[in-house]
Amino acid sequence: MGEQGGKASAVAQDNVLSEAVQDYLKSIYKLAIGESPATVTTSLIAERMKVSAASATNMIKKLAELNLVDHTPYQGVALTSAGERIALEIIRHHRLLELYLSQALGYGWDEVDAEADRLEHAISEDFEDRMDEALGFPTVGAHGEPIPTKDGAIASPTYRRLSDLQAGQSARIRQVSDRNAELLRYLDDMGLHLGALVAVEETAPFQGPMIVSVDGRNRHHIGIEVAQSVFVEND
Repeated sequence: MGEQGGKASAVAQDNVLSEAVQDYLKSIYKLAIGESPATVTTSLIAERMKVSAASATNMIKKLAELNLVDHTPYQGVALTSAGERIALEIIRHHRLLELYLSQALGYGWDEVDAEADRLEHAISEDFEDRMDEALGFPTVGAHGEPIPTKDGAIASPTYRRLSDLQAGQSARIRQVSDRNAELLRYLDDMGLHLGALVAVEETAPFQGPMIVSVDGRNRHHIGIEVAQSVFVEND
């Protein structure tokens, strides 16, 4: 298994530490591929985890000692291969749970993230496999994000933000940010679901709102913050 794999397995033996470790690794992974710069700083991690900079620094030191991250002061934090494996495993649990809660239990897409956060550390590998099979071995989650495979592979779709479209352009919604439940409810109210066709009719200058139609019917004024949280693909 190697030194890194052995240390990563040792982490799982301590349930309290394991949950904290997994949460940090998941956040570092998302920061590295998401909206933030490629360099994941301690301050960004602290902000995402909603902890003090000192708390984030202490955990990063622990993760580095376990060979789960590489940390160079003033240059940021990066996951090691062992750290990335753990991050992708917990992300797989989380996204399968979100989809199961949505499809099997009728949870709204604004509710599933918080529930999955509570459950993702507790499920067994057998439960994961049964849930995966019951869902038909999905590759995309409740908010359009790719679901990592069991062996740790993950797709990297290249979608555009809705805010990048110009007047006269249209595209289908493929993914939305899951970080804000209130935003998800707002999108739901406007019919901005996965797969919906959005046509941009007007764009105001200086980061102003956009006027869009959804599936050729309803017209809405959408602020730039909302449009930046919606990811689309040319129809």
